[in-house]
Amino acid sequence: MQENKGENMSVNNENKLTHKRETKGIKAHAKKKSEEAYKRVDGALREMALNKEPINFNTVMKKANVSKGFVYQNQEIRERIEKLRDSQKGIKPKQVKDKMTDNSKDILLAAKTKKIKELEDENKNLKKELEVLRGKLYDTL
Repeated sequence: MQENKGENMSVNNENKLTHKRETKGIKAHAKKKSEEAYKRVDGALREMALNKEPINFNTVMKKANVSKGFVYQNQEIRERIEKLRDSQKGIKPKQVKDKMTDNSKDILLAAKTKKIKELEDENKNLKKELEVLRGKLYDTL
């Protein structure tokens, strides 16, 4: 009986060695996670530029809740942070607005546009909710 167990184990071990691993799901999840992190960094940079907060690798990392490695290894993010950080050097927060680059102005405009859209959507939803509640109140009378 023990010989059969040994034979089955070797067959199982052979199957494990020859089995092709399915990594599509893991890769898709990793890609999605990376995209979400990129969006958080993008949002943090926009918000920090809008609020004239100091921009550097550490502040962006903390604000976006991403690792330092992610911020440093992503070349596009790294360049944006360096560019925004350099544009703030030697400038007091009130002066940042005067010395903005076109890219910074685009980021600021996009952040404000996004905030306006969010507020308009919230306003629309609240109006609908108010209408429904008024209807329920009317029905109870």
